Amino acid sequence: MSELIVDGLTVRFAGLTALDAVDFAVPEGSVHAVIGPNGAGKSTCFNVLSGVYRATEGSVRFAGAELTALSPHKIAALGVARTFQNIALSSRQSVENNLMLGRHRLTRAGFASAGLRLPRARREDARHRGRVREIARFVGVSEYLDAPVGMLPYGVQKRVELARALAMEPSLLLLDEPVAGMNGDERRRMAEVIVAARADLGLSILLVEHDMGMVMKLADRVTVLDFGRRIADGTPDEVQRDPAVIRAYLGAAHTVDAGELAVTGETAADAARQKAEERA
Repeated sequence: MSELIVDGLTVRFAGLTALDAVDFAVPEGSVHAVIGPNGAGKSTCFNVLSGVYRATEGSVRFAGAELTALSPHKIAALGVARTFQNIALSSRQSVENNLMLGRHRLTRAGFASAGLRLPRARREDARHRGRVREIARFVGVSEYLDAPVGMLPYGVQKRVELARALAMEPSLLLLDEPVAGMNGDERRRMAEVIVAARADLGLSILLVEHDMGMVMKLADRVTVLDFGRRIADGTPDEVQRDPAVIRAYLGAAHTVDAGELAVTGETAADAARQKAEERA
């Protein structure tokens, strides 16, 4: 395992600066959240870290490697796995087969051996399927292993996608809005799995999420982006009281005293909205 270090990360698209010299670090075994209003640059940041986008300037280092110079499959080989904001599963395939896709980087049998079902390939396949079943139980989707993913409820599909990422045996897990579109019960179950993944598997987790209550409860530190720039970085308690964060979410017209935000599990934006409603 290794610390993820993002240093001066800048991304430009045809003159538009999507990320502007962003810095943050994710220590081993920690949960770090990146938050911000829509269009702040969160997804761009994730796409650079996973090799989908190329950085214009700056550095991203993990496991002794410079990620900005690597393709997605090479980044995955270093132990970096991610989920997507929009579910990216094979809907007609079973849950088990979708999870097996996550084992691809760990497969050693060649194409010919697998195609001919040689003994070595069969033994390896059995080992991987055994591990897939363990991961399915860990995430709470083992009862659906034989079901086509497209037939499952949305919340279950989101957990299947998390299970597929875990099937890669990562040391760094990138979660892009893992509870988006879920109801309250589904969000709680997903949060429990994320907590267990950190505690039981020793993963480092980088999280992008709009559910601020979840972010404040799970994250050790939070980086806040606005218009591609880092405007705050600190503990959840520090960030939810930061005036720059309040302005980014609600606008410069809102002013909130620090004492009004000292509510456990409540974000600066939530508290400010409530105060504004009371004044109205």
